[in-house]
Amino acid sequence: MKRVETKLAPQAIGPYSQGIVVNNMFFSSGQIPLTAEGELIGGGIKEQTEQVFKNLQGVLQAAGASLETVVKATVFIKNMDDFADLNEVYGQFFTVHKPARSTVEVARLPKDVLVEIEVIALVK
Repeated sequence: MKRVETKLAPQAIGPYSQGIVVNNMFFSSGQIPLTAEGELIGGGIKEQTEQVFKNLQGVLQAAGASLETVVKATVFIKNMDDFADLNEVYGQFFTVHKPARSTVEVARLPKDVLVEIEVIALVK
C-alpha cells in the first residue's frame, strides 16, 4: 500500500491521505473545491466542480493515473437541483471515457461546499 501526497491538490486536513494506491488501483479521498493552497473557491456549482476536477487531476497524476483511467466516480452534491450544471462540467472532463458513477445528494459537506467527488482509478 502506498500513500499519495501532492502539492497539486489541497493537503488533507484530518487523519487521512489524499489517496492510496493498492496494487494497480488508486482510491482518492473526496476532493472539495479548495485550491492547492487551501483557499475555498467561491461561485456556484460550475466553478466549484471545475476546482474539484483540478484537484482530482493533481492526485491522479501523483498516483500515476489520470482521468482516462478512472473506473468509478462518486459525486456528493448539496442540492440535486444543481445536477444539470454539475453534469455539464463533469462531461467536459469525461468526454469519450465515461466511468461508472454514483451521485448522491447530501445534507452537508465539509466547509459547506456544494460538491465533493472521489474516484477509483487504474494506475498506469
